[in-house]
Amino acid sequence: MYMLKNVLGNLSGKPATRLYPLEEREPFPAYRGRIHNNVEECIFCSSCARLCPAGAITVDAKAGRWNYDPFLCVYCAACVEKCPTKCLKQECTHRTASVVKFQVTKTGTPRVKKSKGESAAKPETVQKAE
Repeated sequence: MYMLKNVLGNLSGKPATRLYPLEEREPFPAYRGRIHNNVEECIFCSSCARLCPAGAITVDAKAGRWNYDPFLCVYCAACVEKCPTKCLKQECTHRTASVVKFQVTKTGTPRVKKSKGESAAKPETVQKAE
């Protein structure tokens, strides 16, 4: 008899949990979700890879390749804050559930070091005489 009030209240009330696939909750305002890299703006400086505490990001500057393992990521947003070109963004969406482990690989234009003479030299202009 002691718990009868609680049992009847639970049976007659609505459930305390959501029916997940049918009812999705909107993320909180400061939610840190999936990481997205706009590889066209990336300079492959690898500051995000050096700062990542979980080692989820690897950068190959010579090949112009940026690898990201979302299963290692702890979503701390340290890489997003440190990126000098702000090409890394965190979307406010959850990563979809996956049965198979995968990596995100993006390839861009590799960084080319300029020689001393190349940076100071200006292209010549040719003028035509009329």
